[in-house]
Amino acid sequence: MNEAIRPGPESPPRAIATPELSVVVPTFNERDNVTTLFHRLETALAGRAWEVIFVDDNSPDGTWDVVRGLARQDARVRCIRRIGRRGLSGACIEGILASSAPCAAVIDADLQHDETQLPKMLGLLETGGADLVIGSRYIEGGSADSFNKQRAGASQLATEVAKRVLRVKIADPMSGFFMIRRDRFEQLAPQLSTQGFKILLDVVATARGELRIKEIPFTFGSRLHGESKLDSMVALDFLGLVLAKLTRDVVSLRFLLFAMVGSIGLFVHFAALYIALEAFDLPFPNAQGTAALCAMTSNFILNNFLTYRDQRLKGVAILRGLLLFYLVCSVGLLANVGVAFSVYDQEPIWWLAGAAGALMGVVWNYAMSGLFVWRKR
Repeated sequence: MNEAIRPGPESPPRAIATPELSVVVPTFNERDNVTTLFHRLETALAGRAWEVIFVDDNSPDGTWDVVRGLARQDARVRCIRRIGRRGLSGACIEGILASSAPCAAVIDADLQHDETQLPKMLGLLETGGADLVIGSRYIEGGSADSFNKQRAGASQLATEVAKRVLRVKIADPMSGFFMIRRDRFEQLAPQLSTQGFKILLDVVATARGELRIKEIPFTFGSRLHGESKLDSMVALDFLGLVLAKLTRDVVSLRFLLFAMVGSIGLFVHFAALYIALEAFDLPFPNAQGTAALCAMTSNFILNNFLTYRDQRLKGVAILRGLLLFYLVCSVGLLANVGVAFSVYDQEPIWWLAGAAGALMGVVWNYAMSGLFVWRKR
């Protein structure tokens, strides 16, 4: 008699129909929330064919492992584990581009967004009345009362800046809860920044009025587990994104941050030069060389911490990266001087020649740093 085949310790995941909606959830250290969110999505989207794609930035708390456990039980769950890449915007872009449904929603893993609004948002896209539906805290019926005074003030300020500077005509461009037609998103994706937190603002600003947008109210909830990922760098990311969009993406957010760090390095150079001359009485060539070394070192540290924090070098890689950065900047200095002399020879205006040389140096250093120092692996 043939024995019945007994299932292994893990049953195969249940097959699903082609999804109507892909829900993209960027995660970092959210292991205590992802299972709860999945069950909430099950309830909210009952009767619909859907999938959820968790895009995890290699969370130290093993969020990706919890998600994989869910995926082994239910084929609607997918996990993208990113190594060497960080940032909410980049995670959202990768998740939406990896989705298989005609519509994609972005929702936070911290349970602060209202997943019960997803069917309504999907209905607005399916009827053809909108390309993008935004969950808004700042229209009638919406609320952000869970914000503390500091975060509420920062959110309102950022919203006003976005509206006035980028002429974005929506009530809540800072929202992280939205749904978009995937075909429209794919048209915009090559122009979007993978850095920062404000993916919705980037989408709306990049579309330049070409998207049909609707906003629906929702109440922003309180975080149950874990800690907020918002830090002091968010404001800088936001400012860089605004400046990038003002230039119509001629310059990237990363380049702006790199140039800003270079400006700080100029002050470090002059400060170190003054100290070397006045406090240590070094000959000028020695003092200049010391100052240049200090400026390059400070630039490397700030760029590693800020500009390339999604590809941050750690451990032994820091020393290797620093030596490569010294080499890149040394060649950049020669390019700077060469261009400055060439411009001055054609038009003897010192400030014009100096500016041209400095711009050449920044462009060279930025391009070569991306290729050799903080290259993607």
